[in-house]
Amino acid sequence: MATTATSELFTWSGTDKNGRQTKGEINAPSQAMARAQLRQKGINPRSVRRKPKPLFSARKKPIKPADIAIFTRQMATMMKAGVPLVQSFDIVGDGLENPSMKELVGGIKNDVSAGGGLALSLSKHPRHFDELFCSLVGAGESAGTLETMLDRVATYKEKTEQLKAKIKKALTYPTAVIVVALVVSGILLVKVVPQFAETFSSFGADLPAFTLMVLGLSDFMQAWWFIIVIAIVASVYAFKEARLRSQKFSDAIDRIMLKLPIFGDIVHDSVVARFSRTLATTFNAGVPLVDALESTAGAAGNAVYSAAILQIRDDVTTGSTLYNSVKSTGLFPNMLLQMISIGEESGQLDEMLDKVATHYEEAVDNAVDSLSSLMEPMIMSVLGVLVGGLMIAMYLPIFMLGSVI
Repeated sequence: MATTATSELFTWSGTDKNGRQTKGEINAPSQAMARAQLRQKGINPRSVRRKPKPLFSARKKPIKPADIAIFTRQMATMMKAGVPLVQSFDIVGDGLENPSMKELVGGIKNDVSAGGGLALSLSKHPRHFDELFCSLVGAGESAGTLETMLDRVATYKEKTEQLKAKIKKALTYPTAVIVVALVVSGILLVKVVPQFAETFSSFGADLPAFTLMVLGLSDFMQAWWFIIVIAIVASVYAFKEARLRSQKFSDAIDRIMLKLPIFGDIVHDSVVARFSRTLATTFNAGVPLVDALESTAGAAGNAVYSAAILQIRDDVTTGSTLYNSVKSTGLFPNMLLQMISIGEESGQLDEMLDKVATHYEEAVDNAVDSLSSLMEPMIMSVLGVLVGGLMIAMYLPIFMLGSVI
């Protein structure tokens, strides 16, 4: 597959259709392409120069999945309004604030302008447009319903990102509070407790066991705090790298996530919602069921369910019904099974799956809200034990000395 030249920013000056002097900036793969694009816009370019990069350029802002979802929705809106595809790219690109996203849109527009199809142009950027996204767009192009398909893809991406945001919400709040509690405890052990230790040295009496334990922990933290911080950072980095590079490790983490109390149910419901939403979208787009299941397996987000969906695909290929194939895995809830059965009998499988997806998305939302309410008092208790315990250990000798006096 041919690769697309990276777009560069050019500054230009020239005259418009009315002969008036004008200037501006434009993204293009080369200076010649920049001149050609300006002529297409009715501008006679006199000077086109590559814009010099700043000496200390800031790091590019990364492109997030949410940016792709917004881009897809904007393109769908433009095309449903009757705006031509290439012009839609110009309008959407001009309104983007992320330079990296603007560069990506400019590159796709150049590919489409050169005669390539939209699906083919998107497939050249697999990091941002996965196989499922490209296949759905390709189906819309082949059927002549690109604007309708973009609308469906935009809805799918929005729902998927909303579901991811709910899962992150369930994990971020308690993690952030616990991290803050550990940082505060570390600062107290390194900076505050030693001040009390100097005071206790003049007491000339035995200190309580609890206080001695905290003083020992403080001495350990003072001697090794730098090594501990490095070890924590290295462990987090190693975990992320192992998750990306080792399939066995990643699969093991996915299995553990499903077995966690409370969190496991949320992960299960989110996978069922994602399975239903993806299969409904692909099947509604006219993708054959076997191909739709293969795309759904890649979008499941959990190795256990991905393997199960691939098994469902193999069973369907051999002539089994979708209902029997899904039931044989033993992983999916009865509600999904019943809706699949109704959908197969009525010929409305996509509608039934869409209803299941909506139900489980709402279930995840409610579970996250309930979890947040339950976690707040537990987190406050953890904070009280960590910080309050340190303070009690430091003031306990003072209270004992006062009672002796």
